[in-house]
Amino acid sequence: MSDAPTPSEAFDLLLAGNRRFVAGTPEHPNQDAVRRTATAPEQSPFAVLFGCSDSRLAAEIIFDRGLGDLFVVRTAGHVAGSEVLGSIEYAVSILDCPLVVVLGHDSCGAVAATREALKDGLGTNGFVRDVIERVTPSVLAARAAGLTSNDDIIDEHIRHTVDLLVDRSRLLSEQIDAGKTAVVGLSYHLSDGNARVVTTRGLG
Repeated sequence: MSDAPTPSEAFDLLLAGNRRFVAGTPEHPNQDAVRRTATAPEQSPFAVLFGCSDSRLAAEIIFDRGLGDLFVVRTAGHVAGSEVLGSIEYAVSILDCPLVVVLGHDSCGAVAATREALKDGLGTNGFVRDVIERVTPSVLAARAAGLTSNDDIIDEHIRHTVDLLVDRSRLLSEQIDAGKTAVVGLSYHLSDGNARVVTTRGLG
């Protein structure tokens, strides 16, 4: 796109790529030498992709995009600390990204480890403990709501992450209120490749 897309247009562009990936008809756009040369001086991604670090969630592949299309931030269990918030704010305020996507997925190891830790009271070693502590509020909220299935708990964690980003980042909240940016939570299904909408903030 020559002109910056609206949040809704950016979301449609992203979902269209996922549909191609699911159907097995990817176009692999913006992955050639011409695009490499064109994006060398500057970048203008149309979406921030904040996803889980799981090796099966390669953003440009599952959304059939290329160089300069997506500003990707990934952590285990898509847990968000100050570095993540700063990275997202950079993309939204400096690069003018109109869309922020939180991408979770089924069979999430971080969520499973957190559930086990809460059930058995087992401690964890090293900085994995920090990941579990950051996922814990989502699992506890799901439990309080009577949710028991893995998919429902993962959806709750995606919603919690979306809310956390908007609540903690004044800049992001203001961009949403101004209609300049939207935040969407998606859940990716590993076996069929489909990205399902869980929650949205700022999409008409």
